[in-house]
Amino acid sequence: MLKKLSLSVVSTVAVLALTGAPAAATVPVPATAPAAATAARTRSASADPLEPGPFHRRLDPLVGTWKATKYNYLLGGDGKPVVSRDITVKTRWIAKTGGRFLEEEAEGVLGGRPYYRLGILGFSTIDRRYEWTTFDSVTPTAMTYRGPALAKAGNVLSLPGTFTDPGVLGPEYAGKTIPMRTVITIRSDDRHTFDLYFTPPGRPERLVDRVVYTRKTT
Repeated sequence: MLKKLSLSVVSTVAVLALTGAPAAATVPVPATAPAAATAARTRSASADPLEPGPFHRRLDPLVGTWKATKYNYLLGGDGKPVVSRDITVKTRWIAKTGGRFLEEEAEGVLGGRPYYRLGILGFSTIDRRYEWTTFDSVTPTAMTYRGPALAKAGNVLSLPGTFTDPGVLGPEYAGKTIPMRTVITIRSDDRHTFDLYFTPPGRPERLVDRVVYTRKTT
């Protein structure tokens, strides 16, 4: 019996040597290994710089249908703005972009004339900055803003840019490059503001447009 057992052990060692496998007993794989691998893949996916993340989620309170009150200081005089209280804004995530960009569509009346604006707001996960571009029925050019690189998301987004003045600041500024800045302040889930500032050459920054958004309820 002992002789048969010894021959069996020798045969097993020989087979292991030929296959390159270790002679020691195989260590069983823990039952939790598949779950751990899945968790690791999930963490990897959530950290993917190409996917929407917490900076996008910070914009979620902007989604919805809004009553917008617009104060335009360029159309007014003596420091008093022209006020429009009948602008409706609809803001949604654009599903076909994978939820990477918000579309804001505003319609109403401003200064007694029909008013329309289309805005696209997103966060560049590569540059780590918010980006905002608008097209409207008043300005004959796209207005584009690029914020600074951010380490964390906050309630206030300050987005600078420049535009070529068609003469809205006065004939002396026509054709000149004007620094501008949009400040988006998320005050609550039901209220936020968009403030637009221009800085004419040789002059201090001035507020030219403010829009106060109040969520519409059904």
